Amino acid sequence: MGGSNNVNSVFYAETYHPIQAGSIDGTDILPHDNAVYRALLCSNASLYDPLGDPKLIGDPYHTIFVSRLSHLTTEHTLHKAMSKYGRVKNLRLVRHIVTGASRGYAFVEFETEREMRRAYKDAHHSFIDDSEVIVDYNRQQLMPGWIPRRLGGGLGGKKESGQLRFGGRERPFRAPLRQIPYEDLKTLGIRPPPEGRYMSRFQVPSPPRKRRSSVEKEEYSHKRSSVDREEFSQRSSSIERDGHKRTAGGRQESSSKRNSVEEEHHHRKSSTDRSESSQKRTPIEREDHRHKCSFVDREELSHSRSTAEGGEISRKRTSKDKEERSSKRHRHHGRSNR
Repeated sequence: MGGSNNVNSVFYAETYHPIQAGSIDGTDILPHDNAVYRALLCSNASLYDPLGDPKLIGDPYHTIFVSRLSHLTTEHTLHKAMSKYGRVKNLRLVRHIVTGASRGYAFVEFETEREMRRAYKDAHHSFIDDSEVIVDYNRQQLMPGWIPRRLGGGLGGKKESGQLRFGGRERPFRAPLRQIPYEDLKTLGIRPPPEGRYMSRFQVPSPPRKRRSSVEKEEYSHKRSSVDREEFSQRSSSIERDGHKRTAGGRQESSSKRNSVEEEHHHRKSSTDRSESSQKRTPIEREDHRHKCSFVDREELSHSRSTAEGGEISRKRTSKDKEERSSKRHRHHGRSNR
């Protein structure tokens, strides 16, 4: 198996096994140091209860694990730094039971799982008090078979410590370049590497999601159905309003068209009636009608002529009066000169 294509490929542990965590490629079948052997004994004898810590509070799916903190970092500083990613509900900075000094790691709980995932993605390798921190999900409660570092387990670590553990976010397993002992891994209960499903170093592993119970699923489906019903009712009401507006507009348009058609019909009918009435007249009635029309025309013509003559006469009178006045003024002017 192996090959050059797997050189830069990695994978992450979904369950914890001490022997596998001590292997760089996740294929070891024997413990290679005393710490791994101690963690294996604790795991086989069930000497560690991950849920037995009385200080554990809050929802593990909303909680992140922050390590490599400065020993000068306080709860206030950490709270301020984590508030950038969401609403912090609870925070516990782990301190020494005797001295009270910071142990360099903490658990931060957020209000929602979405905010926790945002901090999980963005706060990793950020700096708090000039110290580059490591962020991971709450493996103590969410990773099956978890053994803490104080018992020889854990993940990550520095080379100087001589206790490197692989499979986590900081130090993932490398894709194996040697033959995988499937039978031995199956005997030890170790999950083999996911051939063909490796990830690159730049991909961010997703933390486990919270599984909904049957009651929560029913509540969620009920809420979803109620929301869908509300959306459907809103859509139907809007469609009805639009249809009503369109119907009203169509009615107005149809009524206006009907009125125009009726008026046109009435006009045509009246003209038709007039033409028919004119056609139905007898010759005597037609002659009387022409006689009346000619008589009316003659009266209108005589009236217009009389009006025109009266206007001409009035103009002549006006001009004659003007001439008489001017002659009188000339005579009066001549007498005064004498």
